[in-house]
Amino acid sequence: MVQLPLNRLTRSLLFAAAVCLSSSTIAATPAQFDSAFALFQQARAGHEVAIGQSAEAFDALLKAEPLNPVLMAYTGATTAMKATTTWLPWSKMSYAEDGLALLDKALTLLTAAHNAPLQHDVPAALEVCFVAANTFLAVPGFMNRGARGARLLSDILASPLLGSAPLEFRGNVWMTAAKLASKENRPQDARKYLEDIIKANAPQAEVARAQLKAIQS
Repeated sequence: MVQLPLNRLTRSLLFAAAVCLSSSTIAATPAQFDSAFALFQQARAGHEVAIGQSAEAFDALLKAEPLNPVLMAYTGATTAMKATTTWLPWSKMSYAEDGLALLDKALTLLTAAHNAPLQHDVPAALEVCFVAANTFLAVPGFMNRGARGARLLSDILASPLLGSAPLEFRGNVWMTAAKLASKENRPQDARKYLEDIIKANAPQAEVARAQLKAIQS
């Protein structure tokens, strides 16, 4: 076996210790995460200022905990959103590509350990996949991410973890699935997901009833 010189061995051990330390770092506090997440929700609703603020908030949390896939996914999603805040084509592409790269990396970090919640009550694996799916489905078609986004969404819907996730999260997943089904001209599937929301009395039930009525009319 080839042995490393002492100085290289020392550096390797120090690096391994640093990785282990950052892996075991306590997740962002609920207050920190909730503050950044509130900005993220505003950003998704179209508030341009909140996009930059959300990106900065999640980026700061990620720098403190670089191996947290949930924080990485939100940082990637908000970075990709920044493409909508500029008219410069090269800046649009840079934000989109940087954001998608972070999402790809977050997905590769997922292990069986992430079946448990990390930041709040949603299983970390589901949260990362859902953030990635929404972003992949939202970026322009020429970036060729739509099919992967649809697969991720399908995997979430089929996951046994979904049943244990908070009702609001499940409602968001069903709403996204209904939207995609309508876009792909699958009205029967869209109706099913909207009916799932209504049956579960999820927070999105009122919106689901209105959409279901529109489909049936």
